[in-house]
Amino acid sequence: MKTRATPRRAPREGRRQWGRAQKPRTEDAYKAPKKLSEPSVCPQCNAVFHEGRWQWGPPPAGAKEELCQACHRIKDKFPAGIVTLSGDFLTVKKPEILQLVRHQEAVEKREHPMNRIMEIEEEPARIVIRTTDIHLPHRIGATLKRTFRGKLDTAYEEDGYFVRVDWHRDK
Repeated sequence: MKTRATPRRAPREGRRQWGRAQKPRTEDAYKAPKKLSEPSVCPQCNAVFHEGRWQWGPPPAGAKEELCQACHRIKDKFPAGIVTLSGDFLTVKKPEILQLVRHQEAVEKREHPMNRIMEIEEEPARIVIRTTDIHLPHRIGATLKRTFRGKLDTAYEEDGYFVRVDWHRDK
């Protein structure tokens, strides 16, 4: 009988994790844990759950009513993203900036009904925008930086479904 030159290693416990890519995916707590029955329609915004996703369109006959996660977040006043705009430049260009923010929401919402602005809170030298997802704040911040320059900071929550975007520009 032959003997092994190297001894066998005991199996490792658990999995090796080198970085963020190996960590378990962070899920949105407001996303349905299982697939909704099709077709479903949101009674508040009239978005239709069809072919595995929420989309805009006419509600089919006999569709089950189910509150979408965006309307659920709005009802609970629990944003997934917060964009804070500040600086002296804001007082000069506030109407243009708000128009740009609303335009970005309209473009995003056309394809993704769950990406919406919940509310816009205006102060003299600061605007706070709360959104229902984490993609729209990033898009708003990137567009503001590209259009008006300024300083942009984006911070994603490590273990949760939340993003904070801060854009600042003085004159």
